[in-house]
This record gives sequence, structure tokens and C-alpha cells, in this order.
Amino acid sequence: MKAARRLEHIKEYYFSRKLKEVRGLMAQGHDIINMGIGSPDLPAPAAVVTALQKALGDATAHQYQSYTGLAEFREAIAQFYERHYQVNLDASTEILPLMGSKEGIMHISMALLNPGDEVLIPNPGYPTYSAVTQLVEAVPVTYDLDAATKWLPDLKQLGQRDLSKVKLMWLNYPHMPTGAQASSGFYEELIAFAKAHDIILINDNPYSFILNDHPQSILSVTGSKAVALELNSMSKSFNMAGWRVGMVMGNPTLINAILKVKSNMDSGMFYGIQKGAIAALQLDSDWFTSINTVYAKRRLLVWQLAEKLGCSVDKNSTGLFVWAKLPEGKMAELTIDNLLKEKGLFVAPGTIFGSQGEGHIRFSLCVSQERIQEAIARVSQDNSEHRL
Repeated sequence: MKAARRLEHIKEYYFSRKLKEVRGLMAQGHDIINMGIGSPDLPAPAAVVTALQKALGDATAHQYQSYTGLAEFREAIAQFYERHYQVNLDASTEILPLMGSKEGIMHISMALLNPGDEVLIPNPGYPTYSAVTQLVEAVPVTYDLDAATKWLPDLKQLGQRDLSKVKLMWLNYPHMPTGAQASSGFYEELIAFAKAHDIILINDNPYSFILNDHPQSILSVTGSKAVALELNSMSKSFNMAGWRVGMVMGNPTLINAILKVKSNMDSGMFYGIQKGAIAALQLDSDWFTSINTVYAKRRLLVWQLAEKLGCSVDKNSTGLFVWAKLPEGKMAELTIDNLLKEKGLFVAPGTIFGSQGEGHIRFSLCVSQERIQEAIARVSQDNSEHRL
């Protein structure tokens, strides 16, 4: 009995594999400080939980829901985009709710890619872009990002490559894992680039409200809907990672194609979750101020931790992570394995995001101040005191 050939080049997701090791160590009684993953540890807004609880009593709460989500949910997304991004969206044709934006990566790829189509993928970048591309038998083609260009693609250099087979280009700004931002001017350049080369742009935008005073959407650029889609998520901005709520917005023809895939893969998002998501989208900016106050304090401590490890960081970066450059000559995976073994500290190696991540590690801010302070204390002490 053999698995499908499409799985031959696909590995189990890194965090799925590595967290088994971490959980095993914890089961043996080791105190592991997990700074590897971006799963918010803060509670969802109280209004969201209340809305979910109240919705359970509605007559239609436990029935199948529309594949396109509640009309009031799509309208809440449209109003949110208008209020925070100055983007006008047609709630009936330009918005599709998703069970998390990770689901959307698969749906978009299945809807738009044929075997052999090429896909531009950032290096470093979210590993799922490449994995899903291979699952649908398209061809991942990486474009390198580095600190010298502020982790933005070199469009002039890209334009000199053979792009005749390229169908999609994945973007992710604010960028994960580096926290780099793209300006509105750069989005304009991207739109012009996409039109010139007949490429569909997909901007994955779940981090724009975390430690970032200027949230932006690629859809704010005039003419963007001709070539662009944007994914967004409730996971990071509203501490709702386990709720699995996301959305894709943009070109109505492409949205309709994605719906054809989605409608054959699920039977609609749970009613109560949609009601909770509506309540979240209607919160005022004080919500973001409150969570960013917490994250800002944590980030200061993580910067101290990085310094203790001899790393350098860009203090102008945004998002839910701290991207740290290791001392010259140190390798990412060896470093994190040593930290886990010697300090009981788990962080993500930059290499899981691509070859350009070598020499870097990534810290999550989804850890309490007390645990970060404990991590600082551990790396400041002799190795023998915490060796596993």
C-alpha cells in the first residue's frame, strides 16, 4: 500500500515534527520554554466569547451554513477593510470567509494552478506556500530576500528571469519570519510588475496589526483587483488561532474560482464562530492597543535574550516574532538543538523558512514575560545547570 506520488517530496510540517520532540521532553519532566510557534497565549476578546455563547441559542446555530458565510459576516469584513485599510470591497462578490487562511493557500492553489505551472515563493517565507504548490503538482520557484534589500523582492532582477510559466506569486507583508514591511509605493511597483508579466499576486496579511502603527493592504492600490488577492486571518490579531477564521478578498472572478474548490471541501463555517468573528471585527482600535502593550513589553525582553545569545535584531521590524541574526559562523539548526538540549529553550531555526534563513533564529512573542525572563536567566547560567 503506497501513498500518492504527490507526497514523495512533501515532509511533515516542521512544527508538527519538532513539537512531538518537545512534548516528549515535557512528558519526561523537563521544563521546556516554547518560543517556537506563533500561537497567541492571550485570551480572545470577551465580546467575541459572549457573541459565540449567545449564538448557540439561535434557531439555525447547529445547521449547515452557507459556503460563502453569513452575509453579515462578509459585510463586517468589508467594513473592517474600509475602516482600517481604506479598501472598498463588495461583500457579495469580493470576499470569501475561510476556515483559517492556511486553508486558503490550498484552495487558491487548487483553483488556479495546473500541473507544471510555476509559482514564485519567498525565501525565507512560510513553508506552506512551497508544500501546497508541490501538492497540486505545480513547480515552486523561489525568489531570495535578504537584509540588504530590507527583505523585499528585487523586482528588476526578477523581471530578467524567464517568467513565462509563472502563474502565481506569493507575498507576505508584514513579512514572516523577518517582520519586514512593504510600503504602498512598493505595492504599486508589485502591481505593475504583475500586470507586465501576467502574474496573479497573493498577499498573505495576518500580521498587520501586531506592533505595527500603519496597517496596509495591497488592495488599497488602484488597479490591484485586476491581478491581486489578499488573505487575512483572525488568528493573530484577535487571539483566535484555534477558532480557524480567515478570509480571502479581491478579484471576483478569482474568488468565484476558489469557491468552487471550497464548496467541495467543507460544509460551511460553524454559525457561532462566525458570530464571534463579527464581534471581533467590530471592536475599536483600543483592542489592538491593549494586546500590543503586552507584546511590546515581551519584545523588549526577547531583544535582551537575543543579545545574551550574541544575536543582532532589527528593532524596526513588526509582527509576532523577533528575527535574530546569529553570530558569524553559527548554524541555525545546530544552535536551536543546543538551546533545547542545554537550556530547555525551544526557538525556530531560520532554515525552516528557506535557505536564506540560515544564520538566523526566530523567537515567538506568544510567551509570558515571566517565561522570557526565565529564558534570559537560563542562557546566562552555566550549561550544566539546565542540560537535559
